[in-house]
Amino acid sequence: MSLFHFLKREQVSPATTAETTSQPLPEIEERVFSEAKPDNTIKPAVAAADSNIMLLYAFLDRNHEAKGYDDALLNPDTSHLAQNLDSLKNELVRTINKVKTFYEDFIRETEFHILSRSRSGMVDIVEELEMKKTIALGHIDKVREIEDKTAKEAGDCQGILLSYARGFKNGLAAISHHQILTRRF
Repeated sequence: MSLFHFLKREQVSPATTAETTSQPLPEIEERVFSEAKPDNTIKPAVAAADSNIMLLYAFLDRNHEAKGYDDALLNPDTSHLAQNLDSLKNELVRTINKVKTFYEDFIRETEFHILSRSRSGMVDIVEELEMKKTIALGHIDKVREIEDKTAKEAGDCQGILLSYARGFKNGLAAISHHQILTRRF
């Protein structure tokens, strides 16, 4: 069909369109066009981006006192306090290792890009990559500082352990208060 014939097409009569639209359309089930469960798969790019220093700070900023309190209410044995403190410290060490590995890999990858882009004469890109590398080196230095203090149970690590122990002891006190101190003689 040529362009000129297309423009000279006959108009469809309104009676014809009314007949076709008056017929009810079949219902489409909801399962055809929507998912019952949302897609909860983690994308690798998102997971890699979450391994930066913010992951470590998110762990350090968690409310460990509330966790200690809840743990004491569930199991008030003081031997569990020591086990949970060790578990908390091990979780911090794992988080530090994850973040450290992320930055070491990022720096290696950035160095490769710096070398290859400098051979191609891309001065602006090389300068941007150097800046990113400098930022990453600063972050990894901070992570190593936290790692050293964790080995000595000082600094942020000490704060986490004290916070958890305080919460655990408050939980024990709450149990005693509820079971013993509220009784009337």
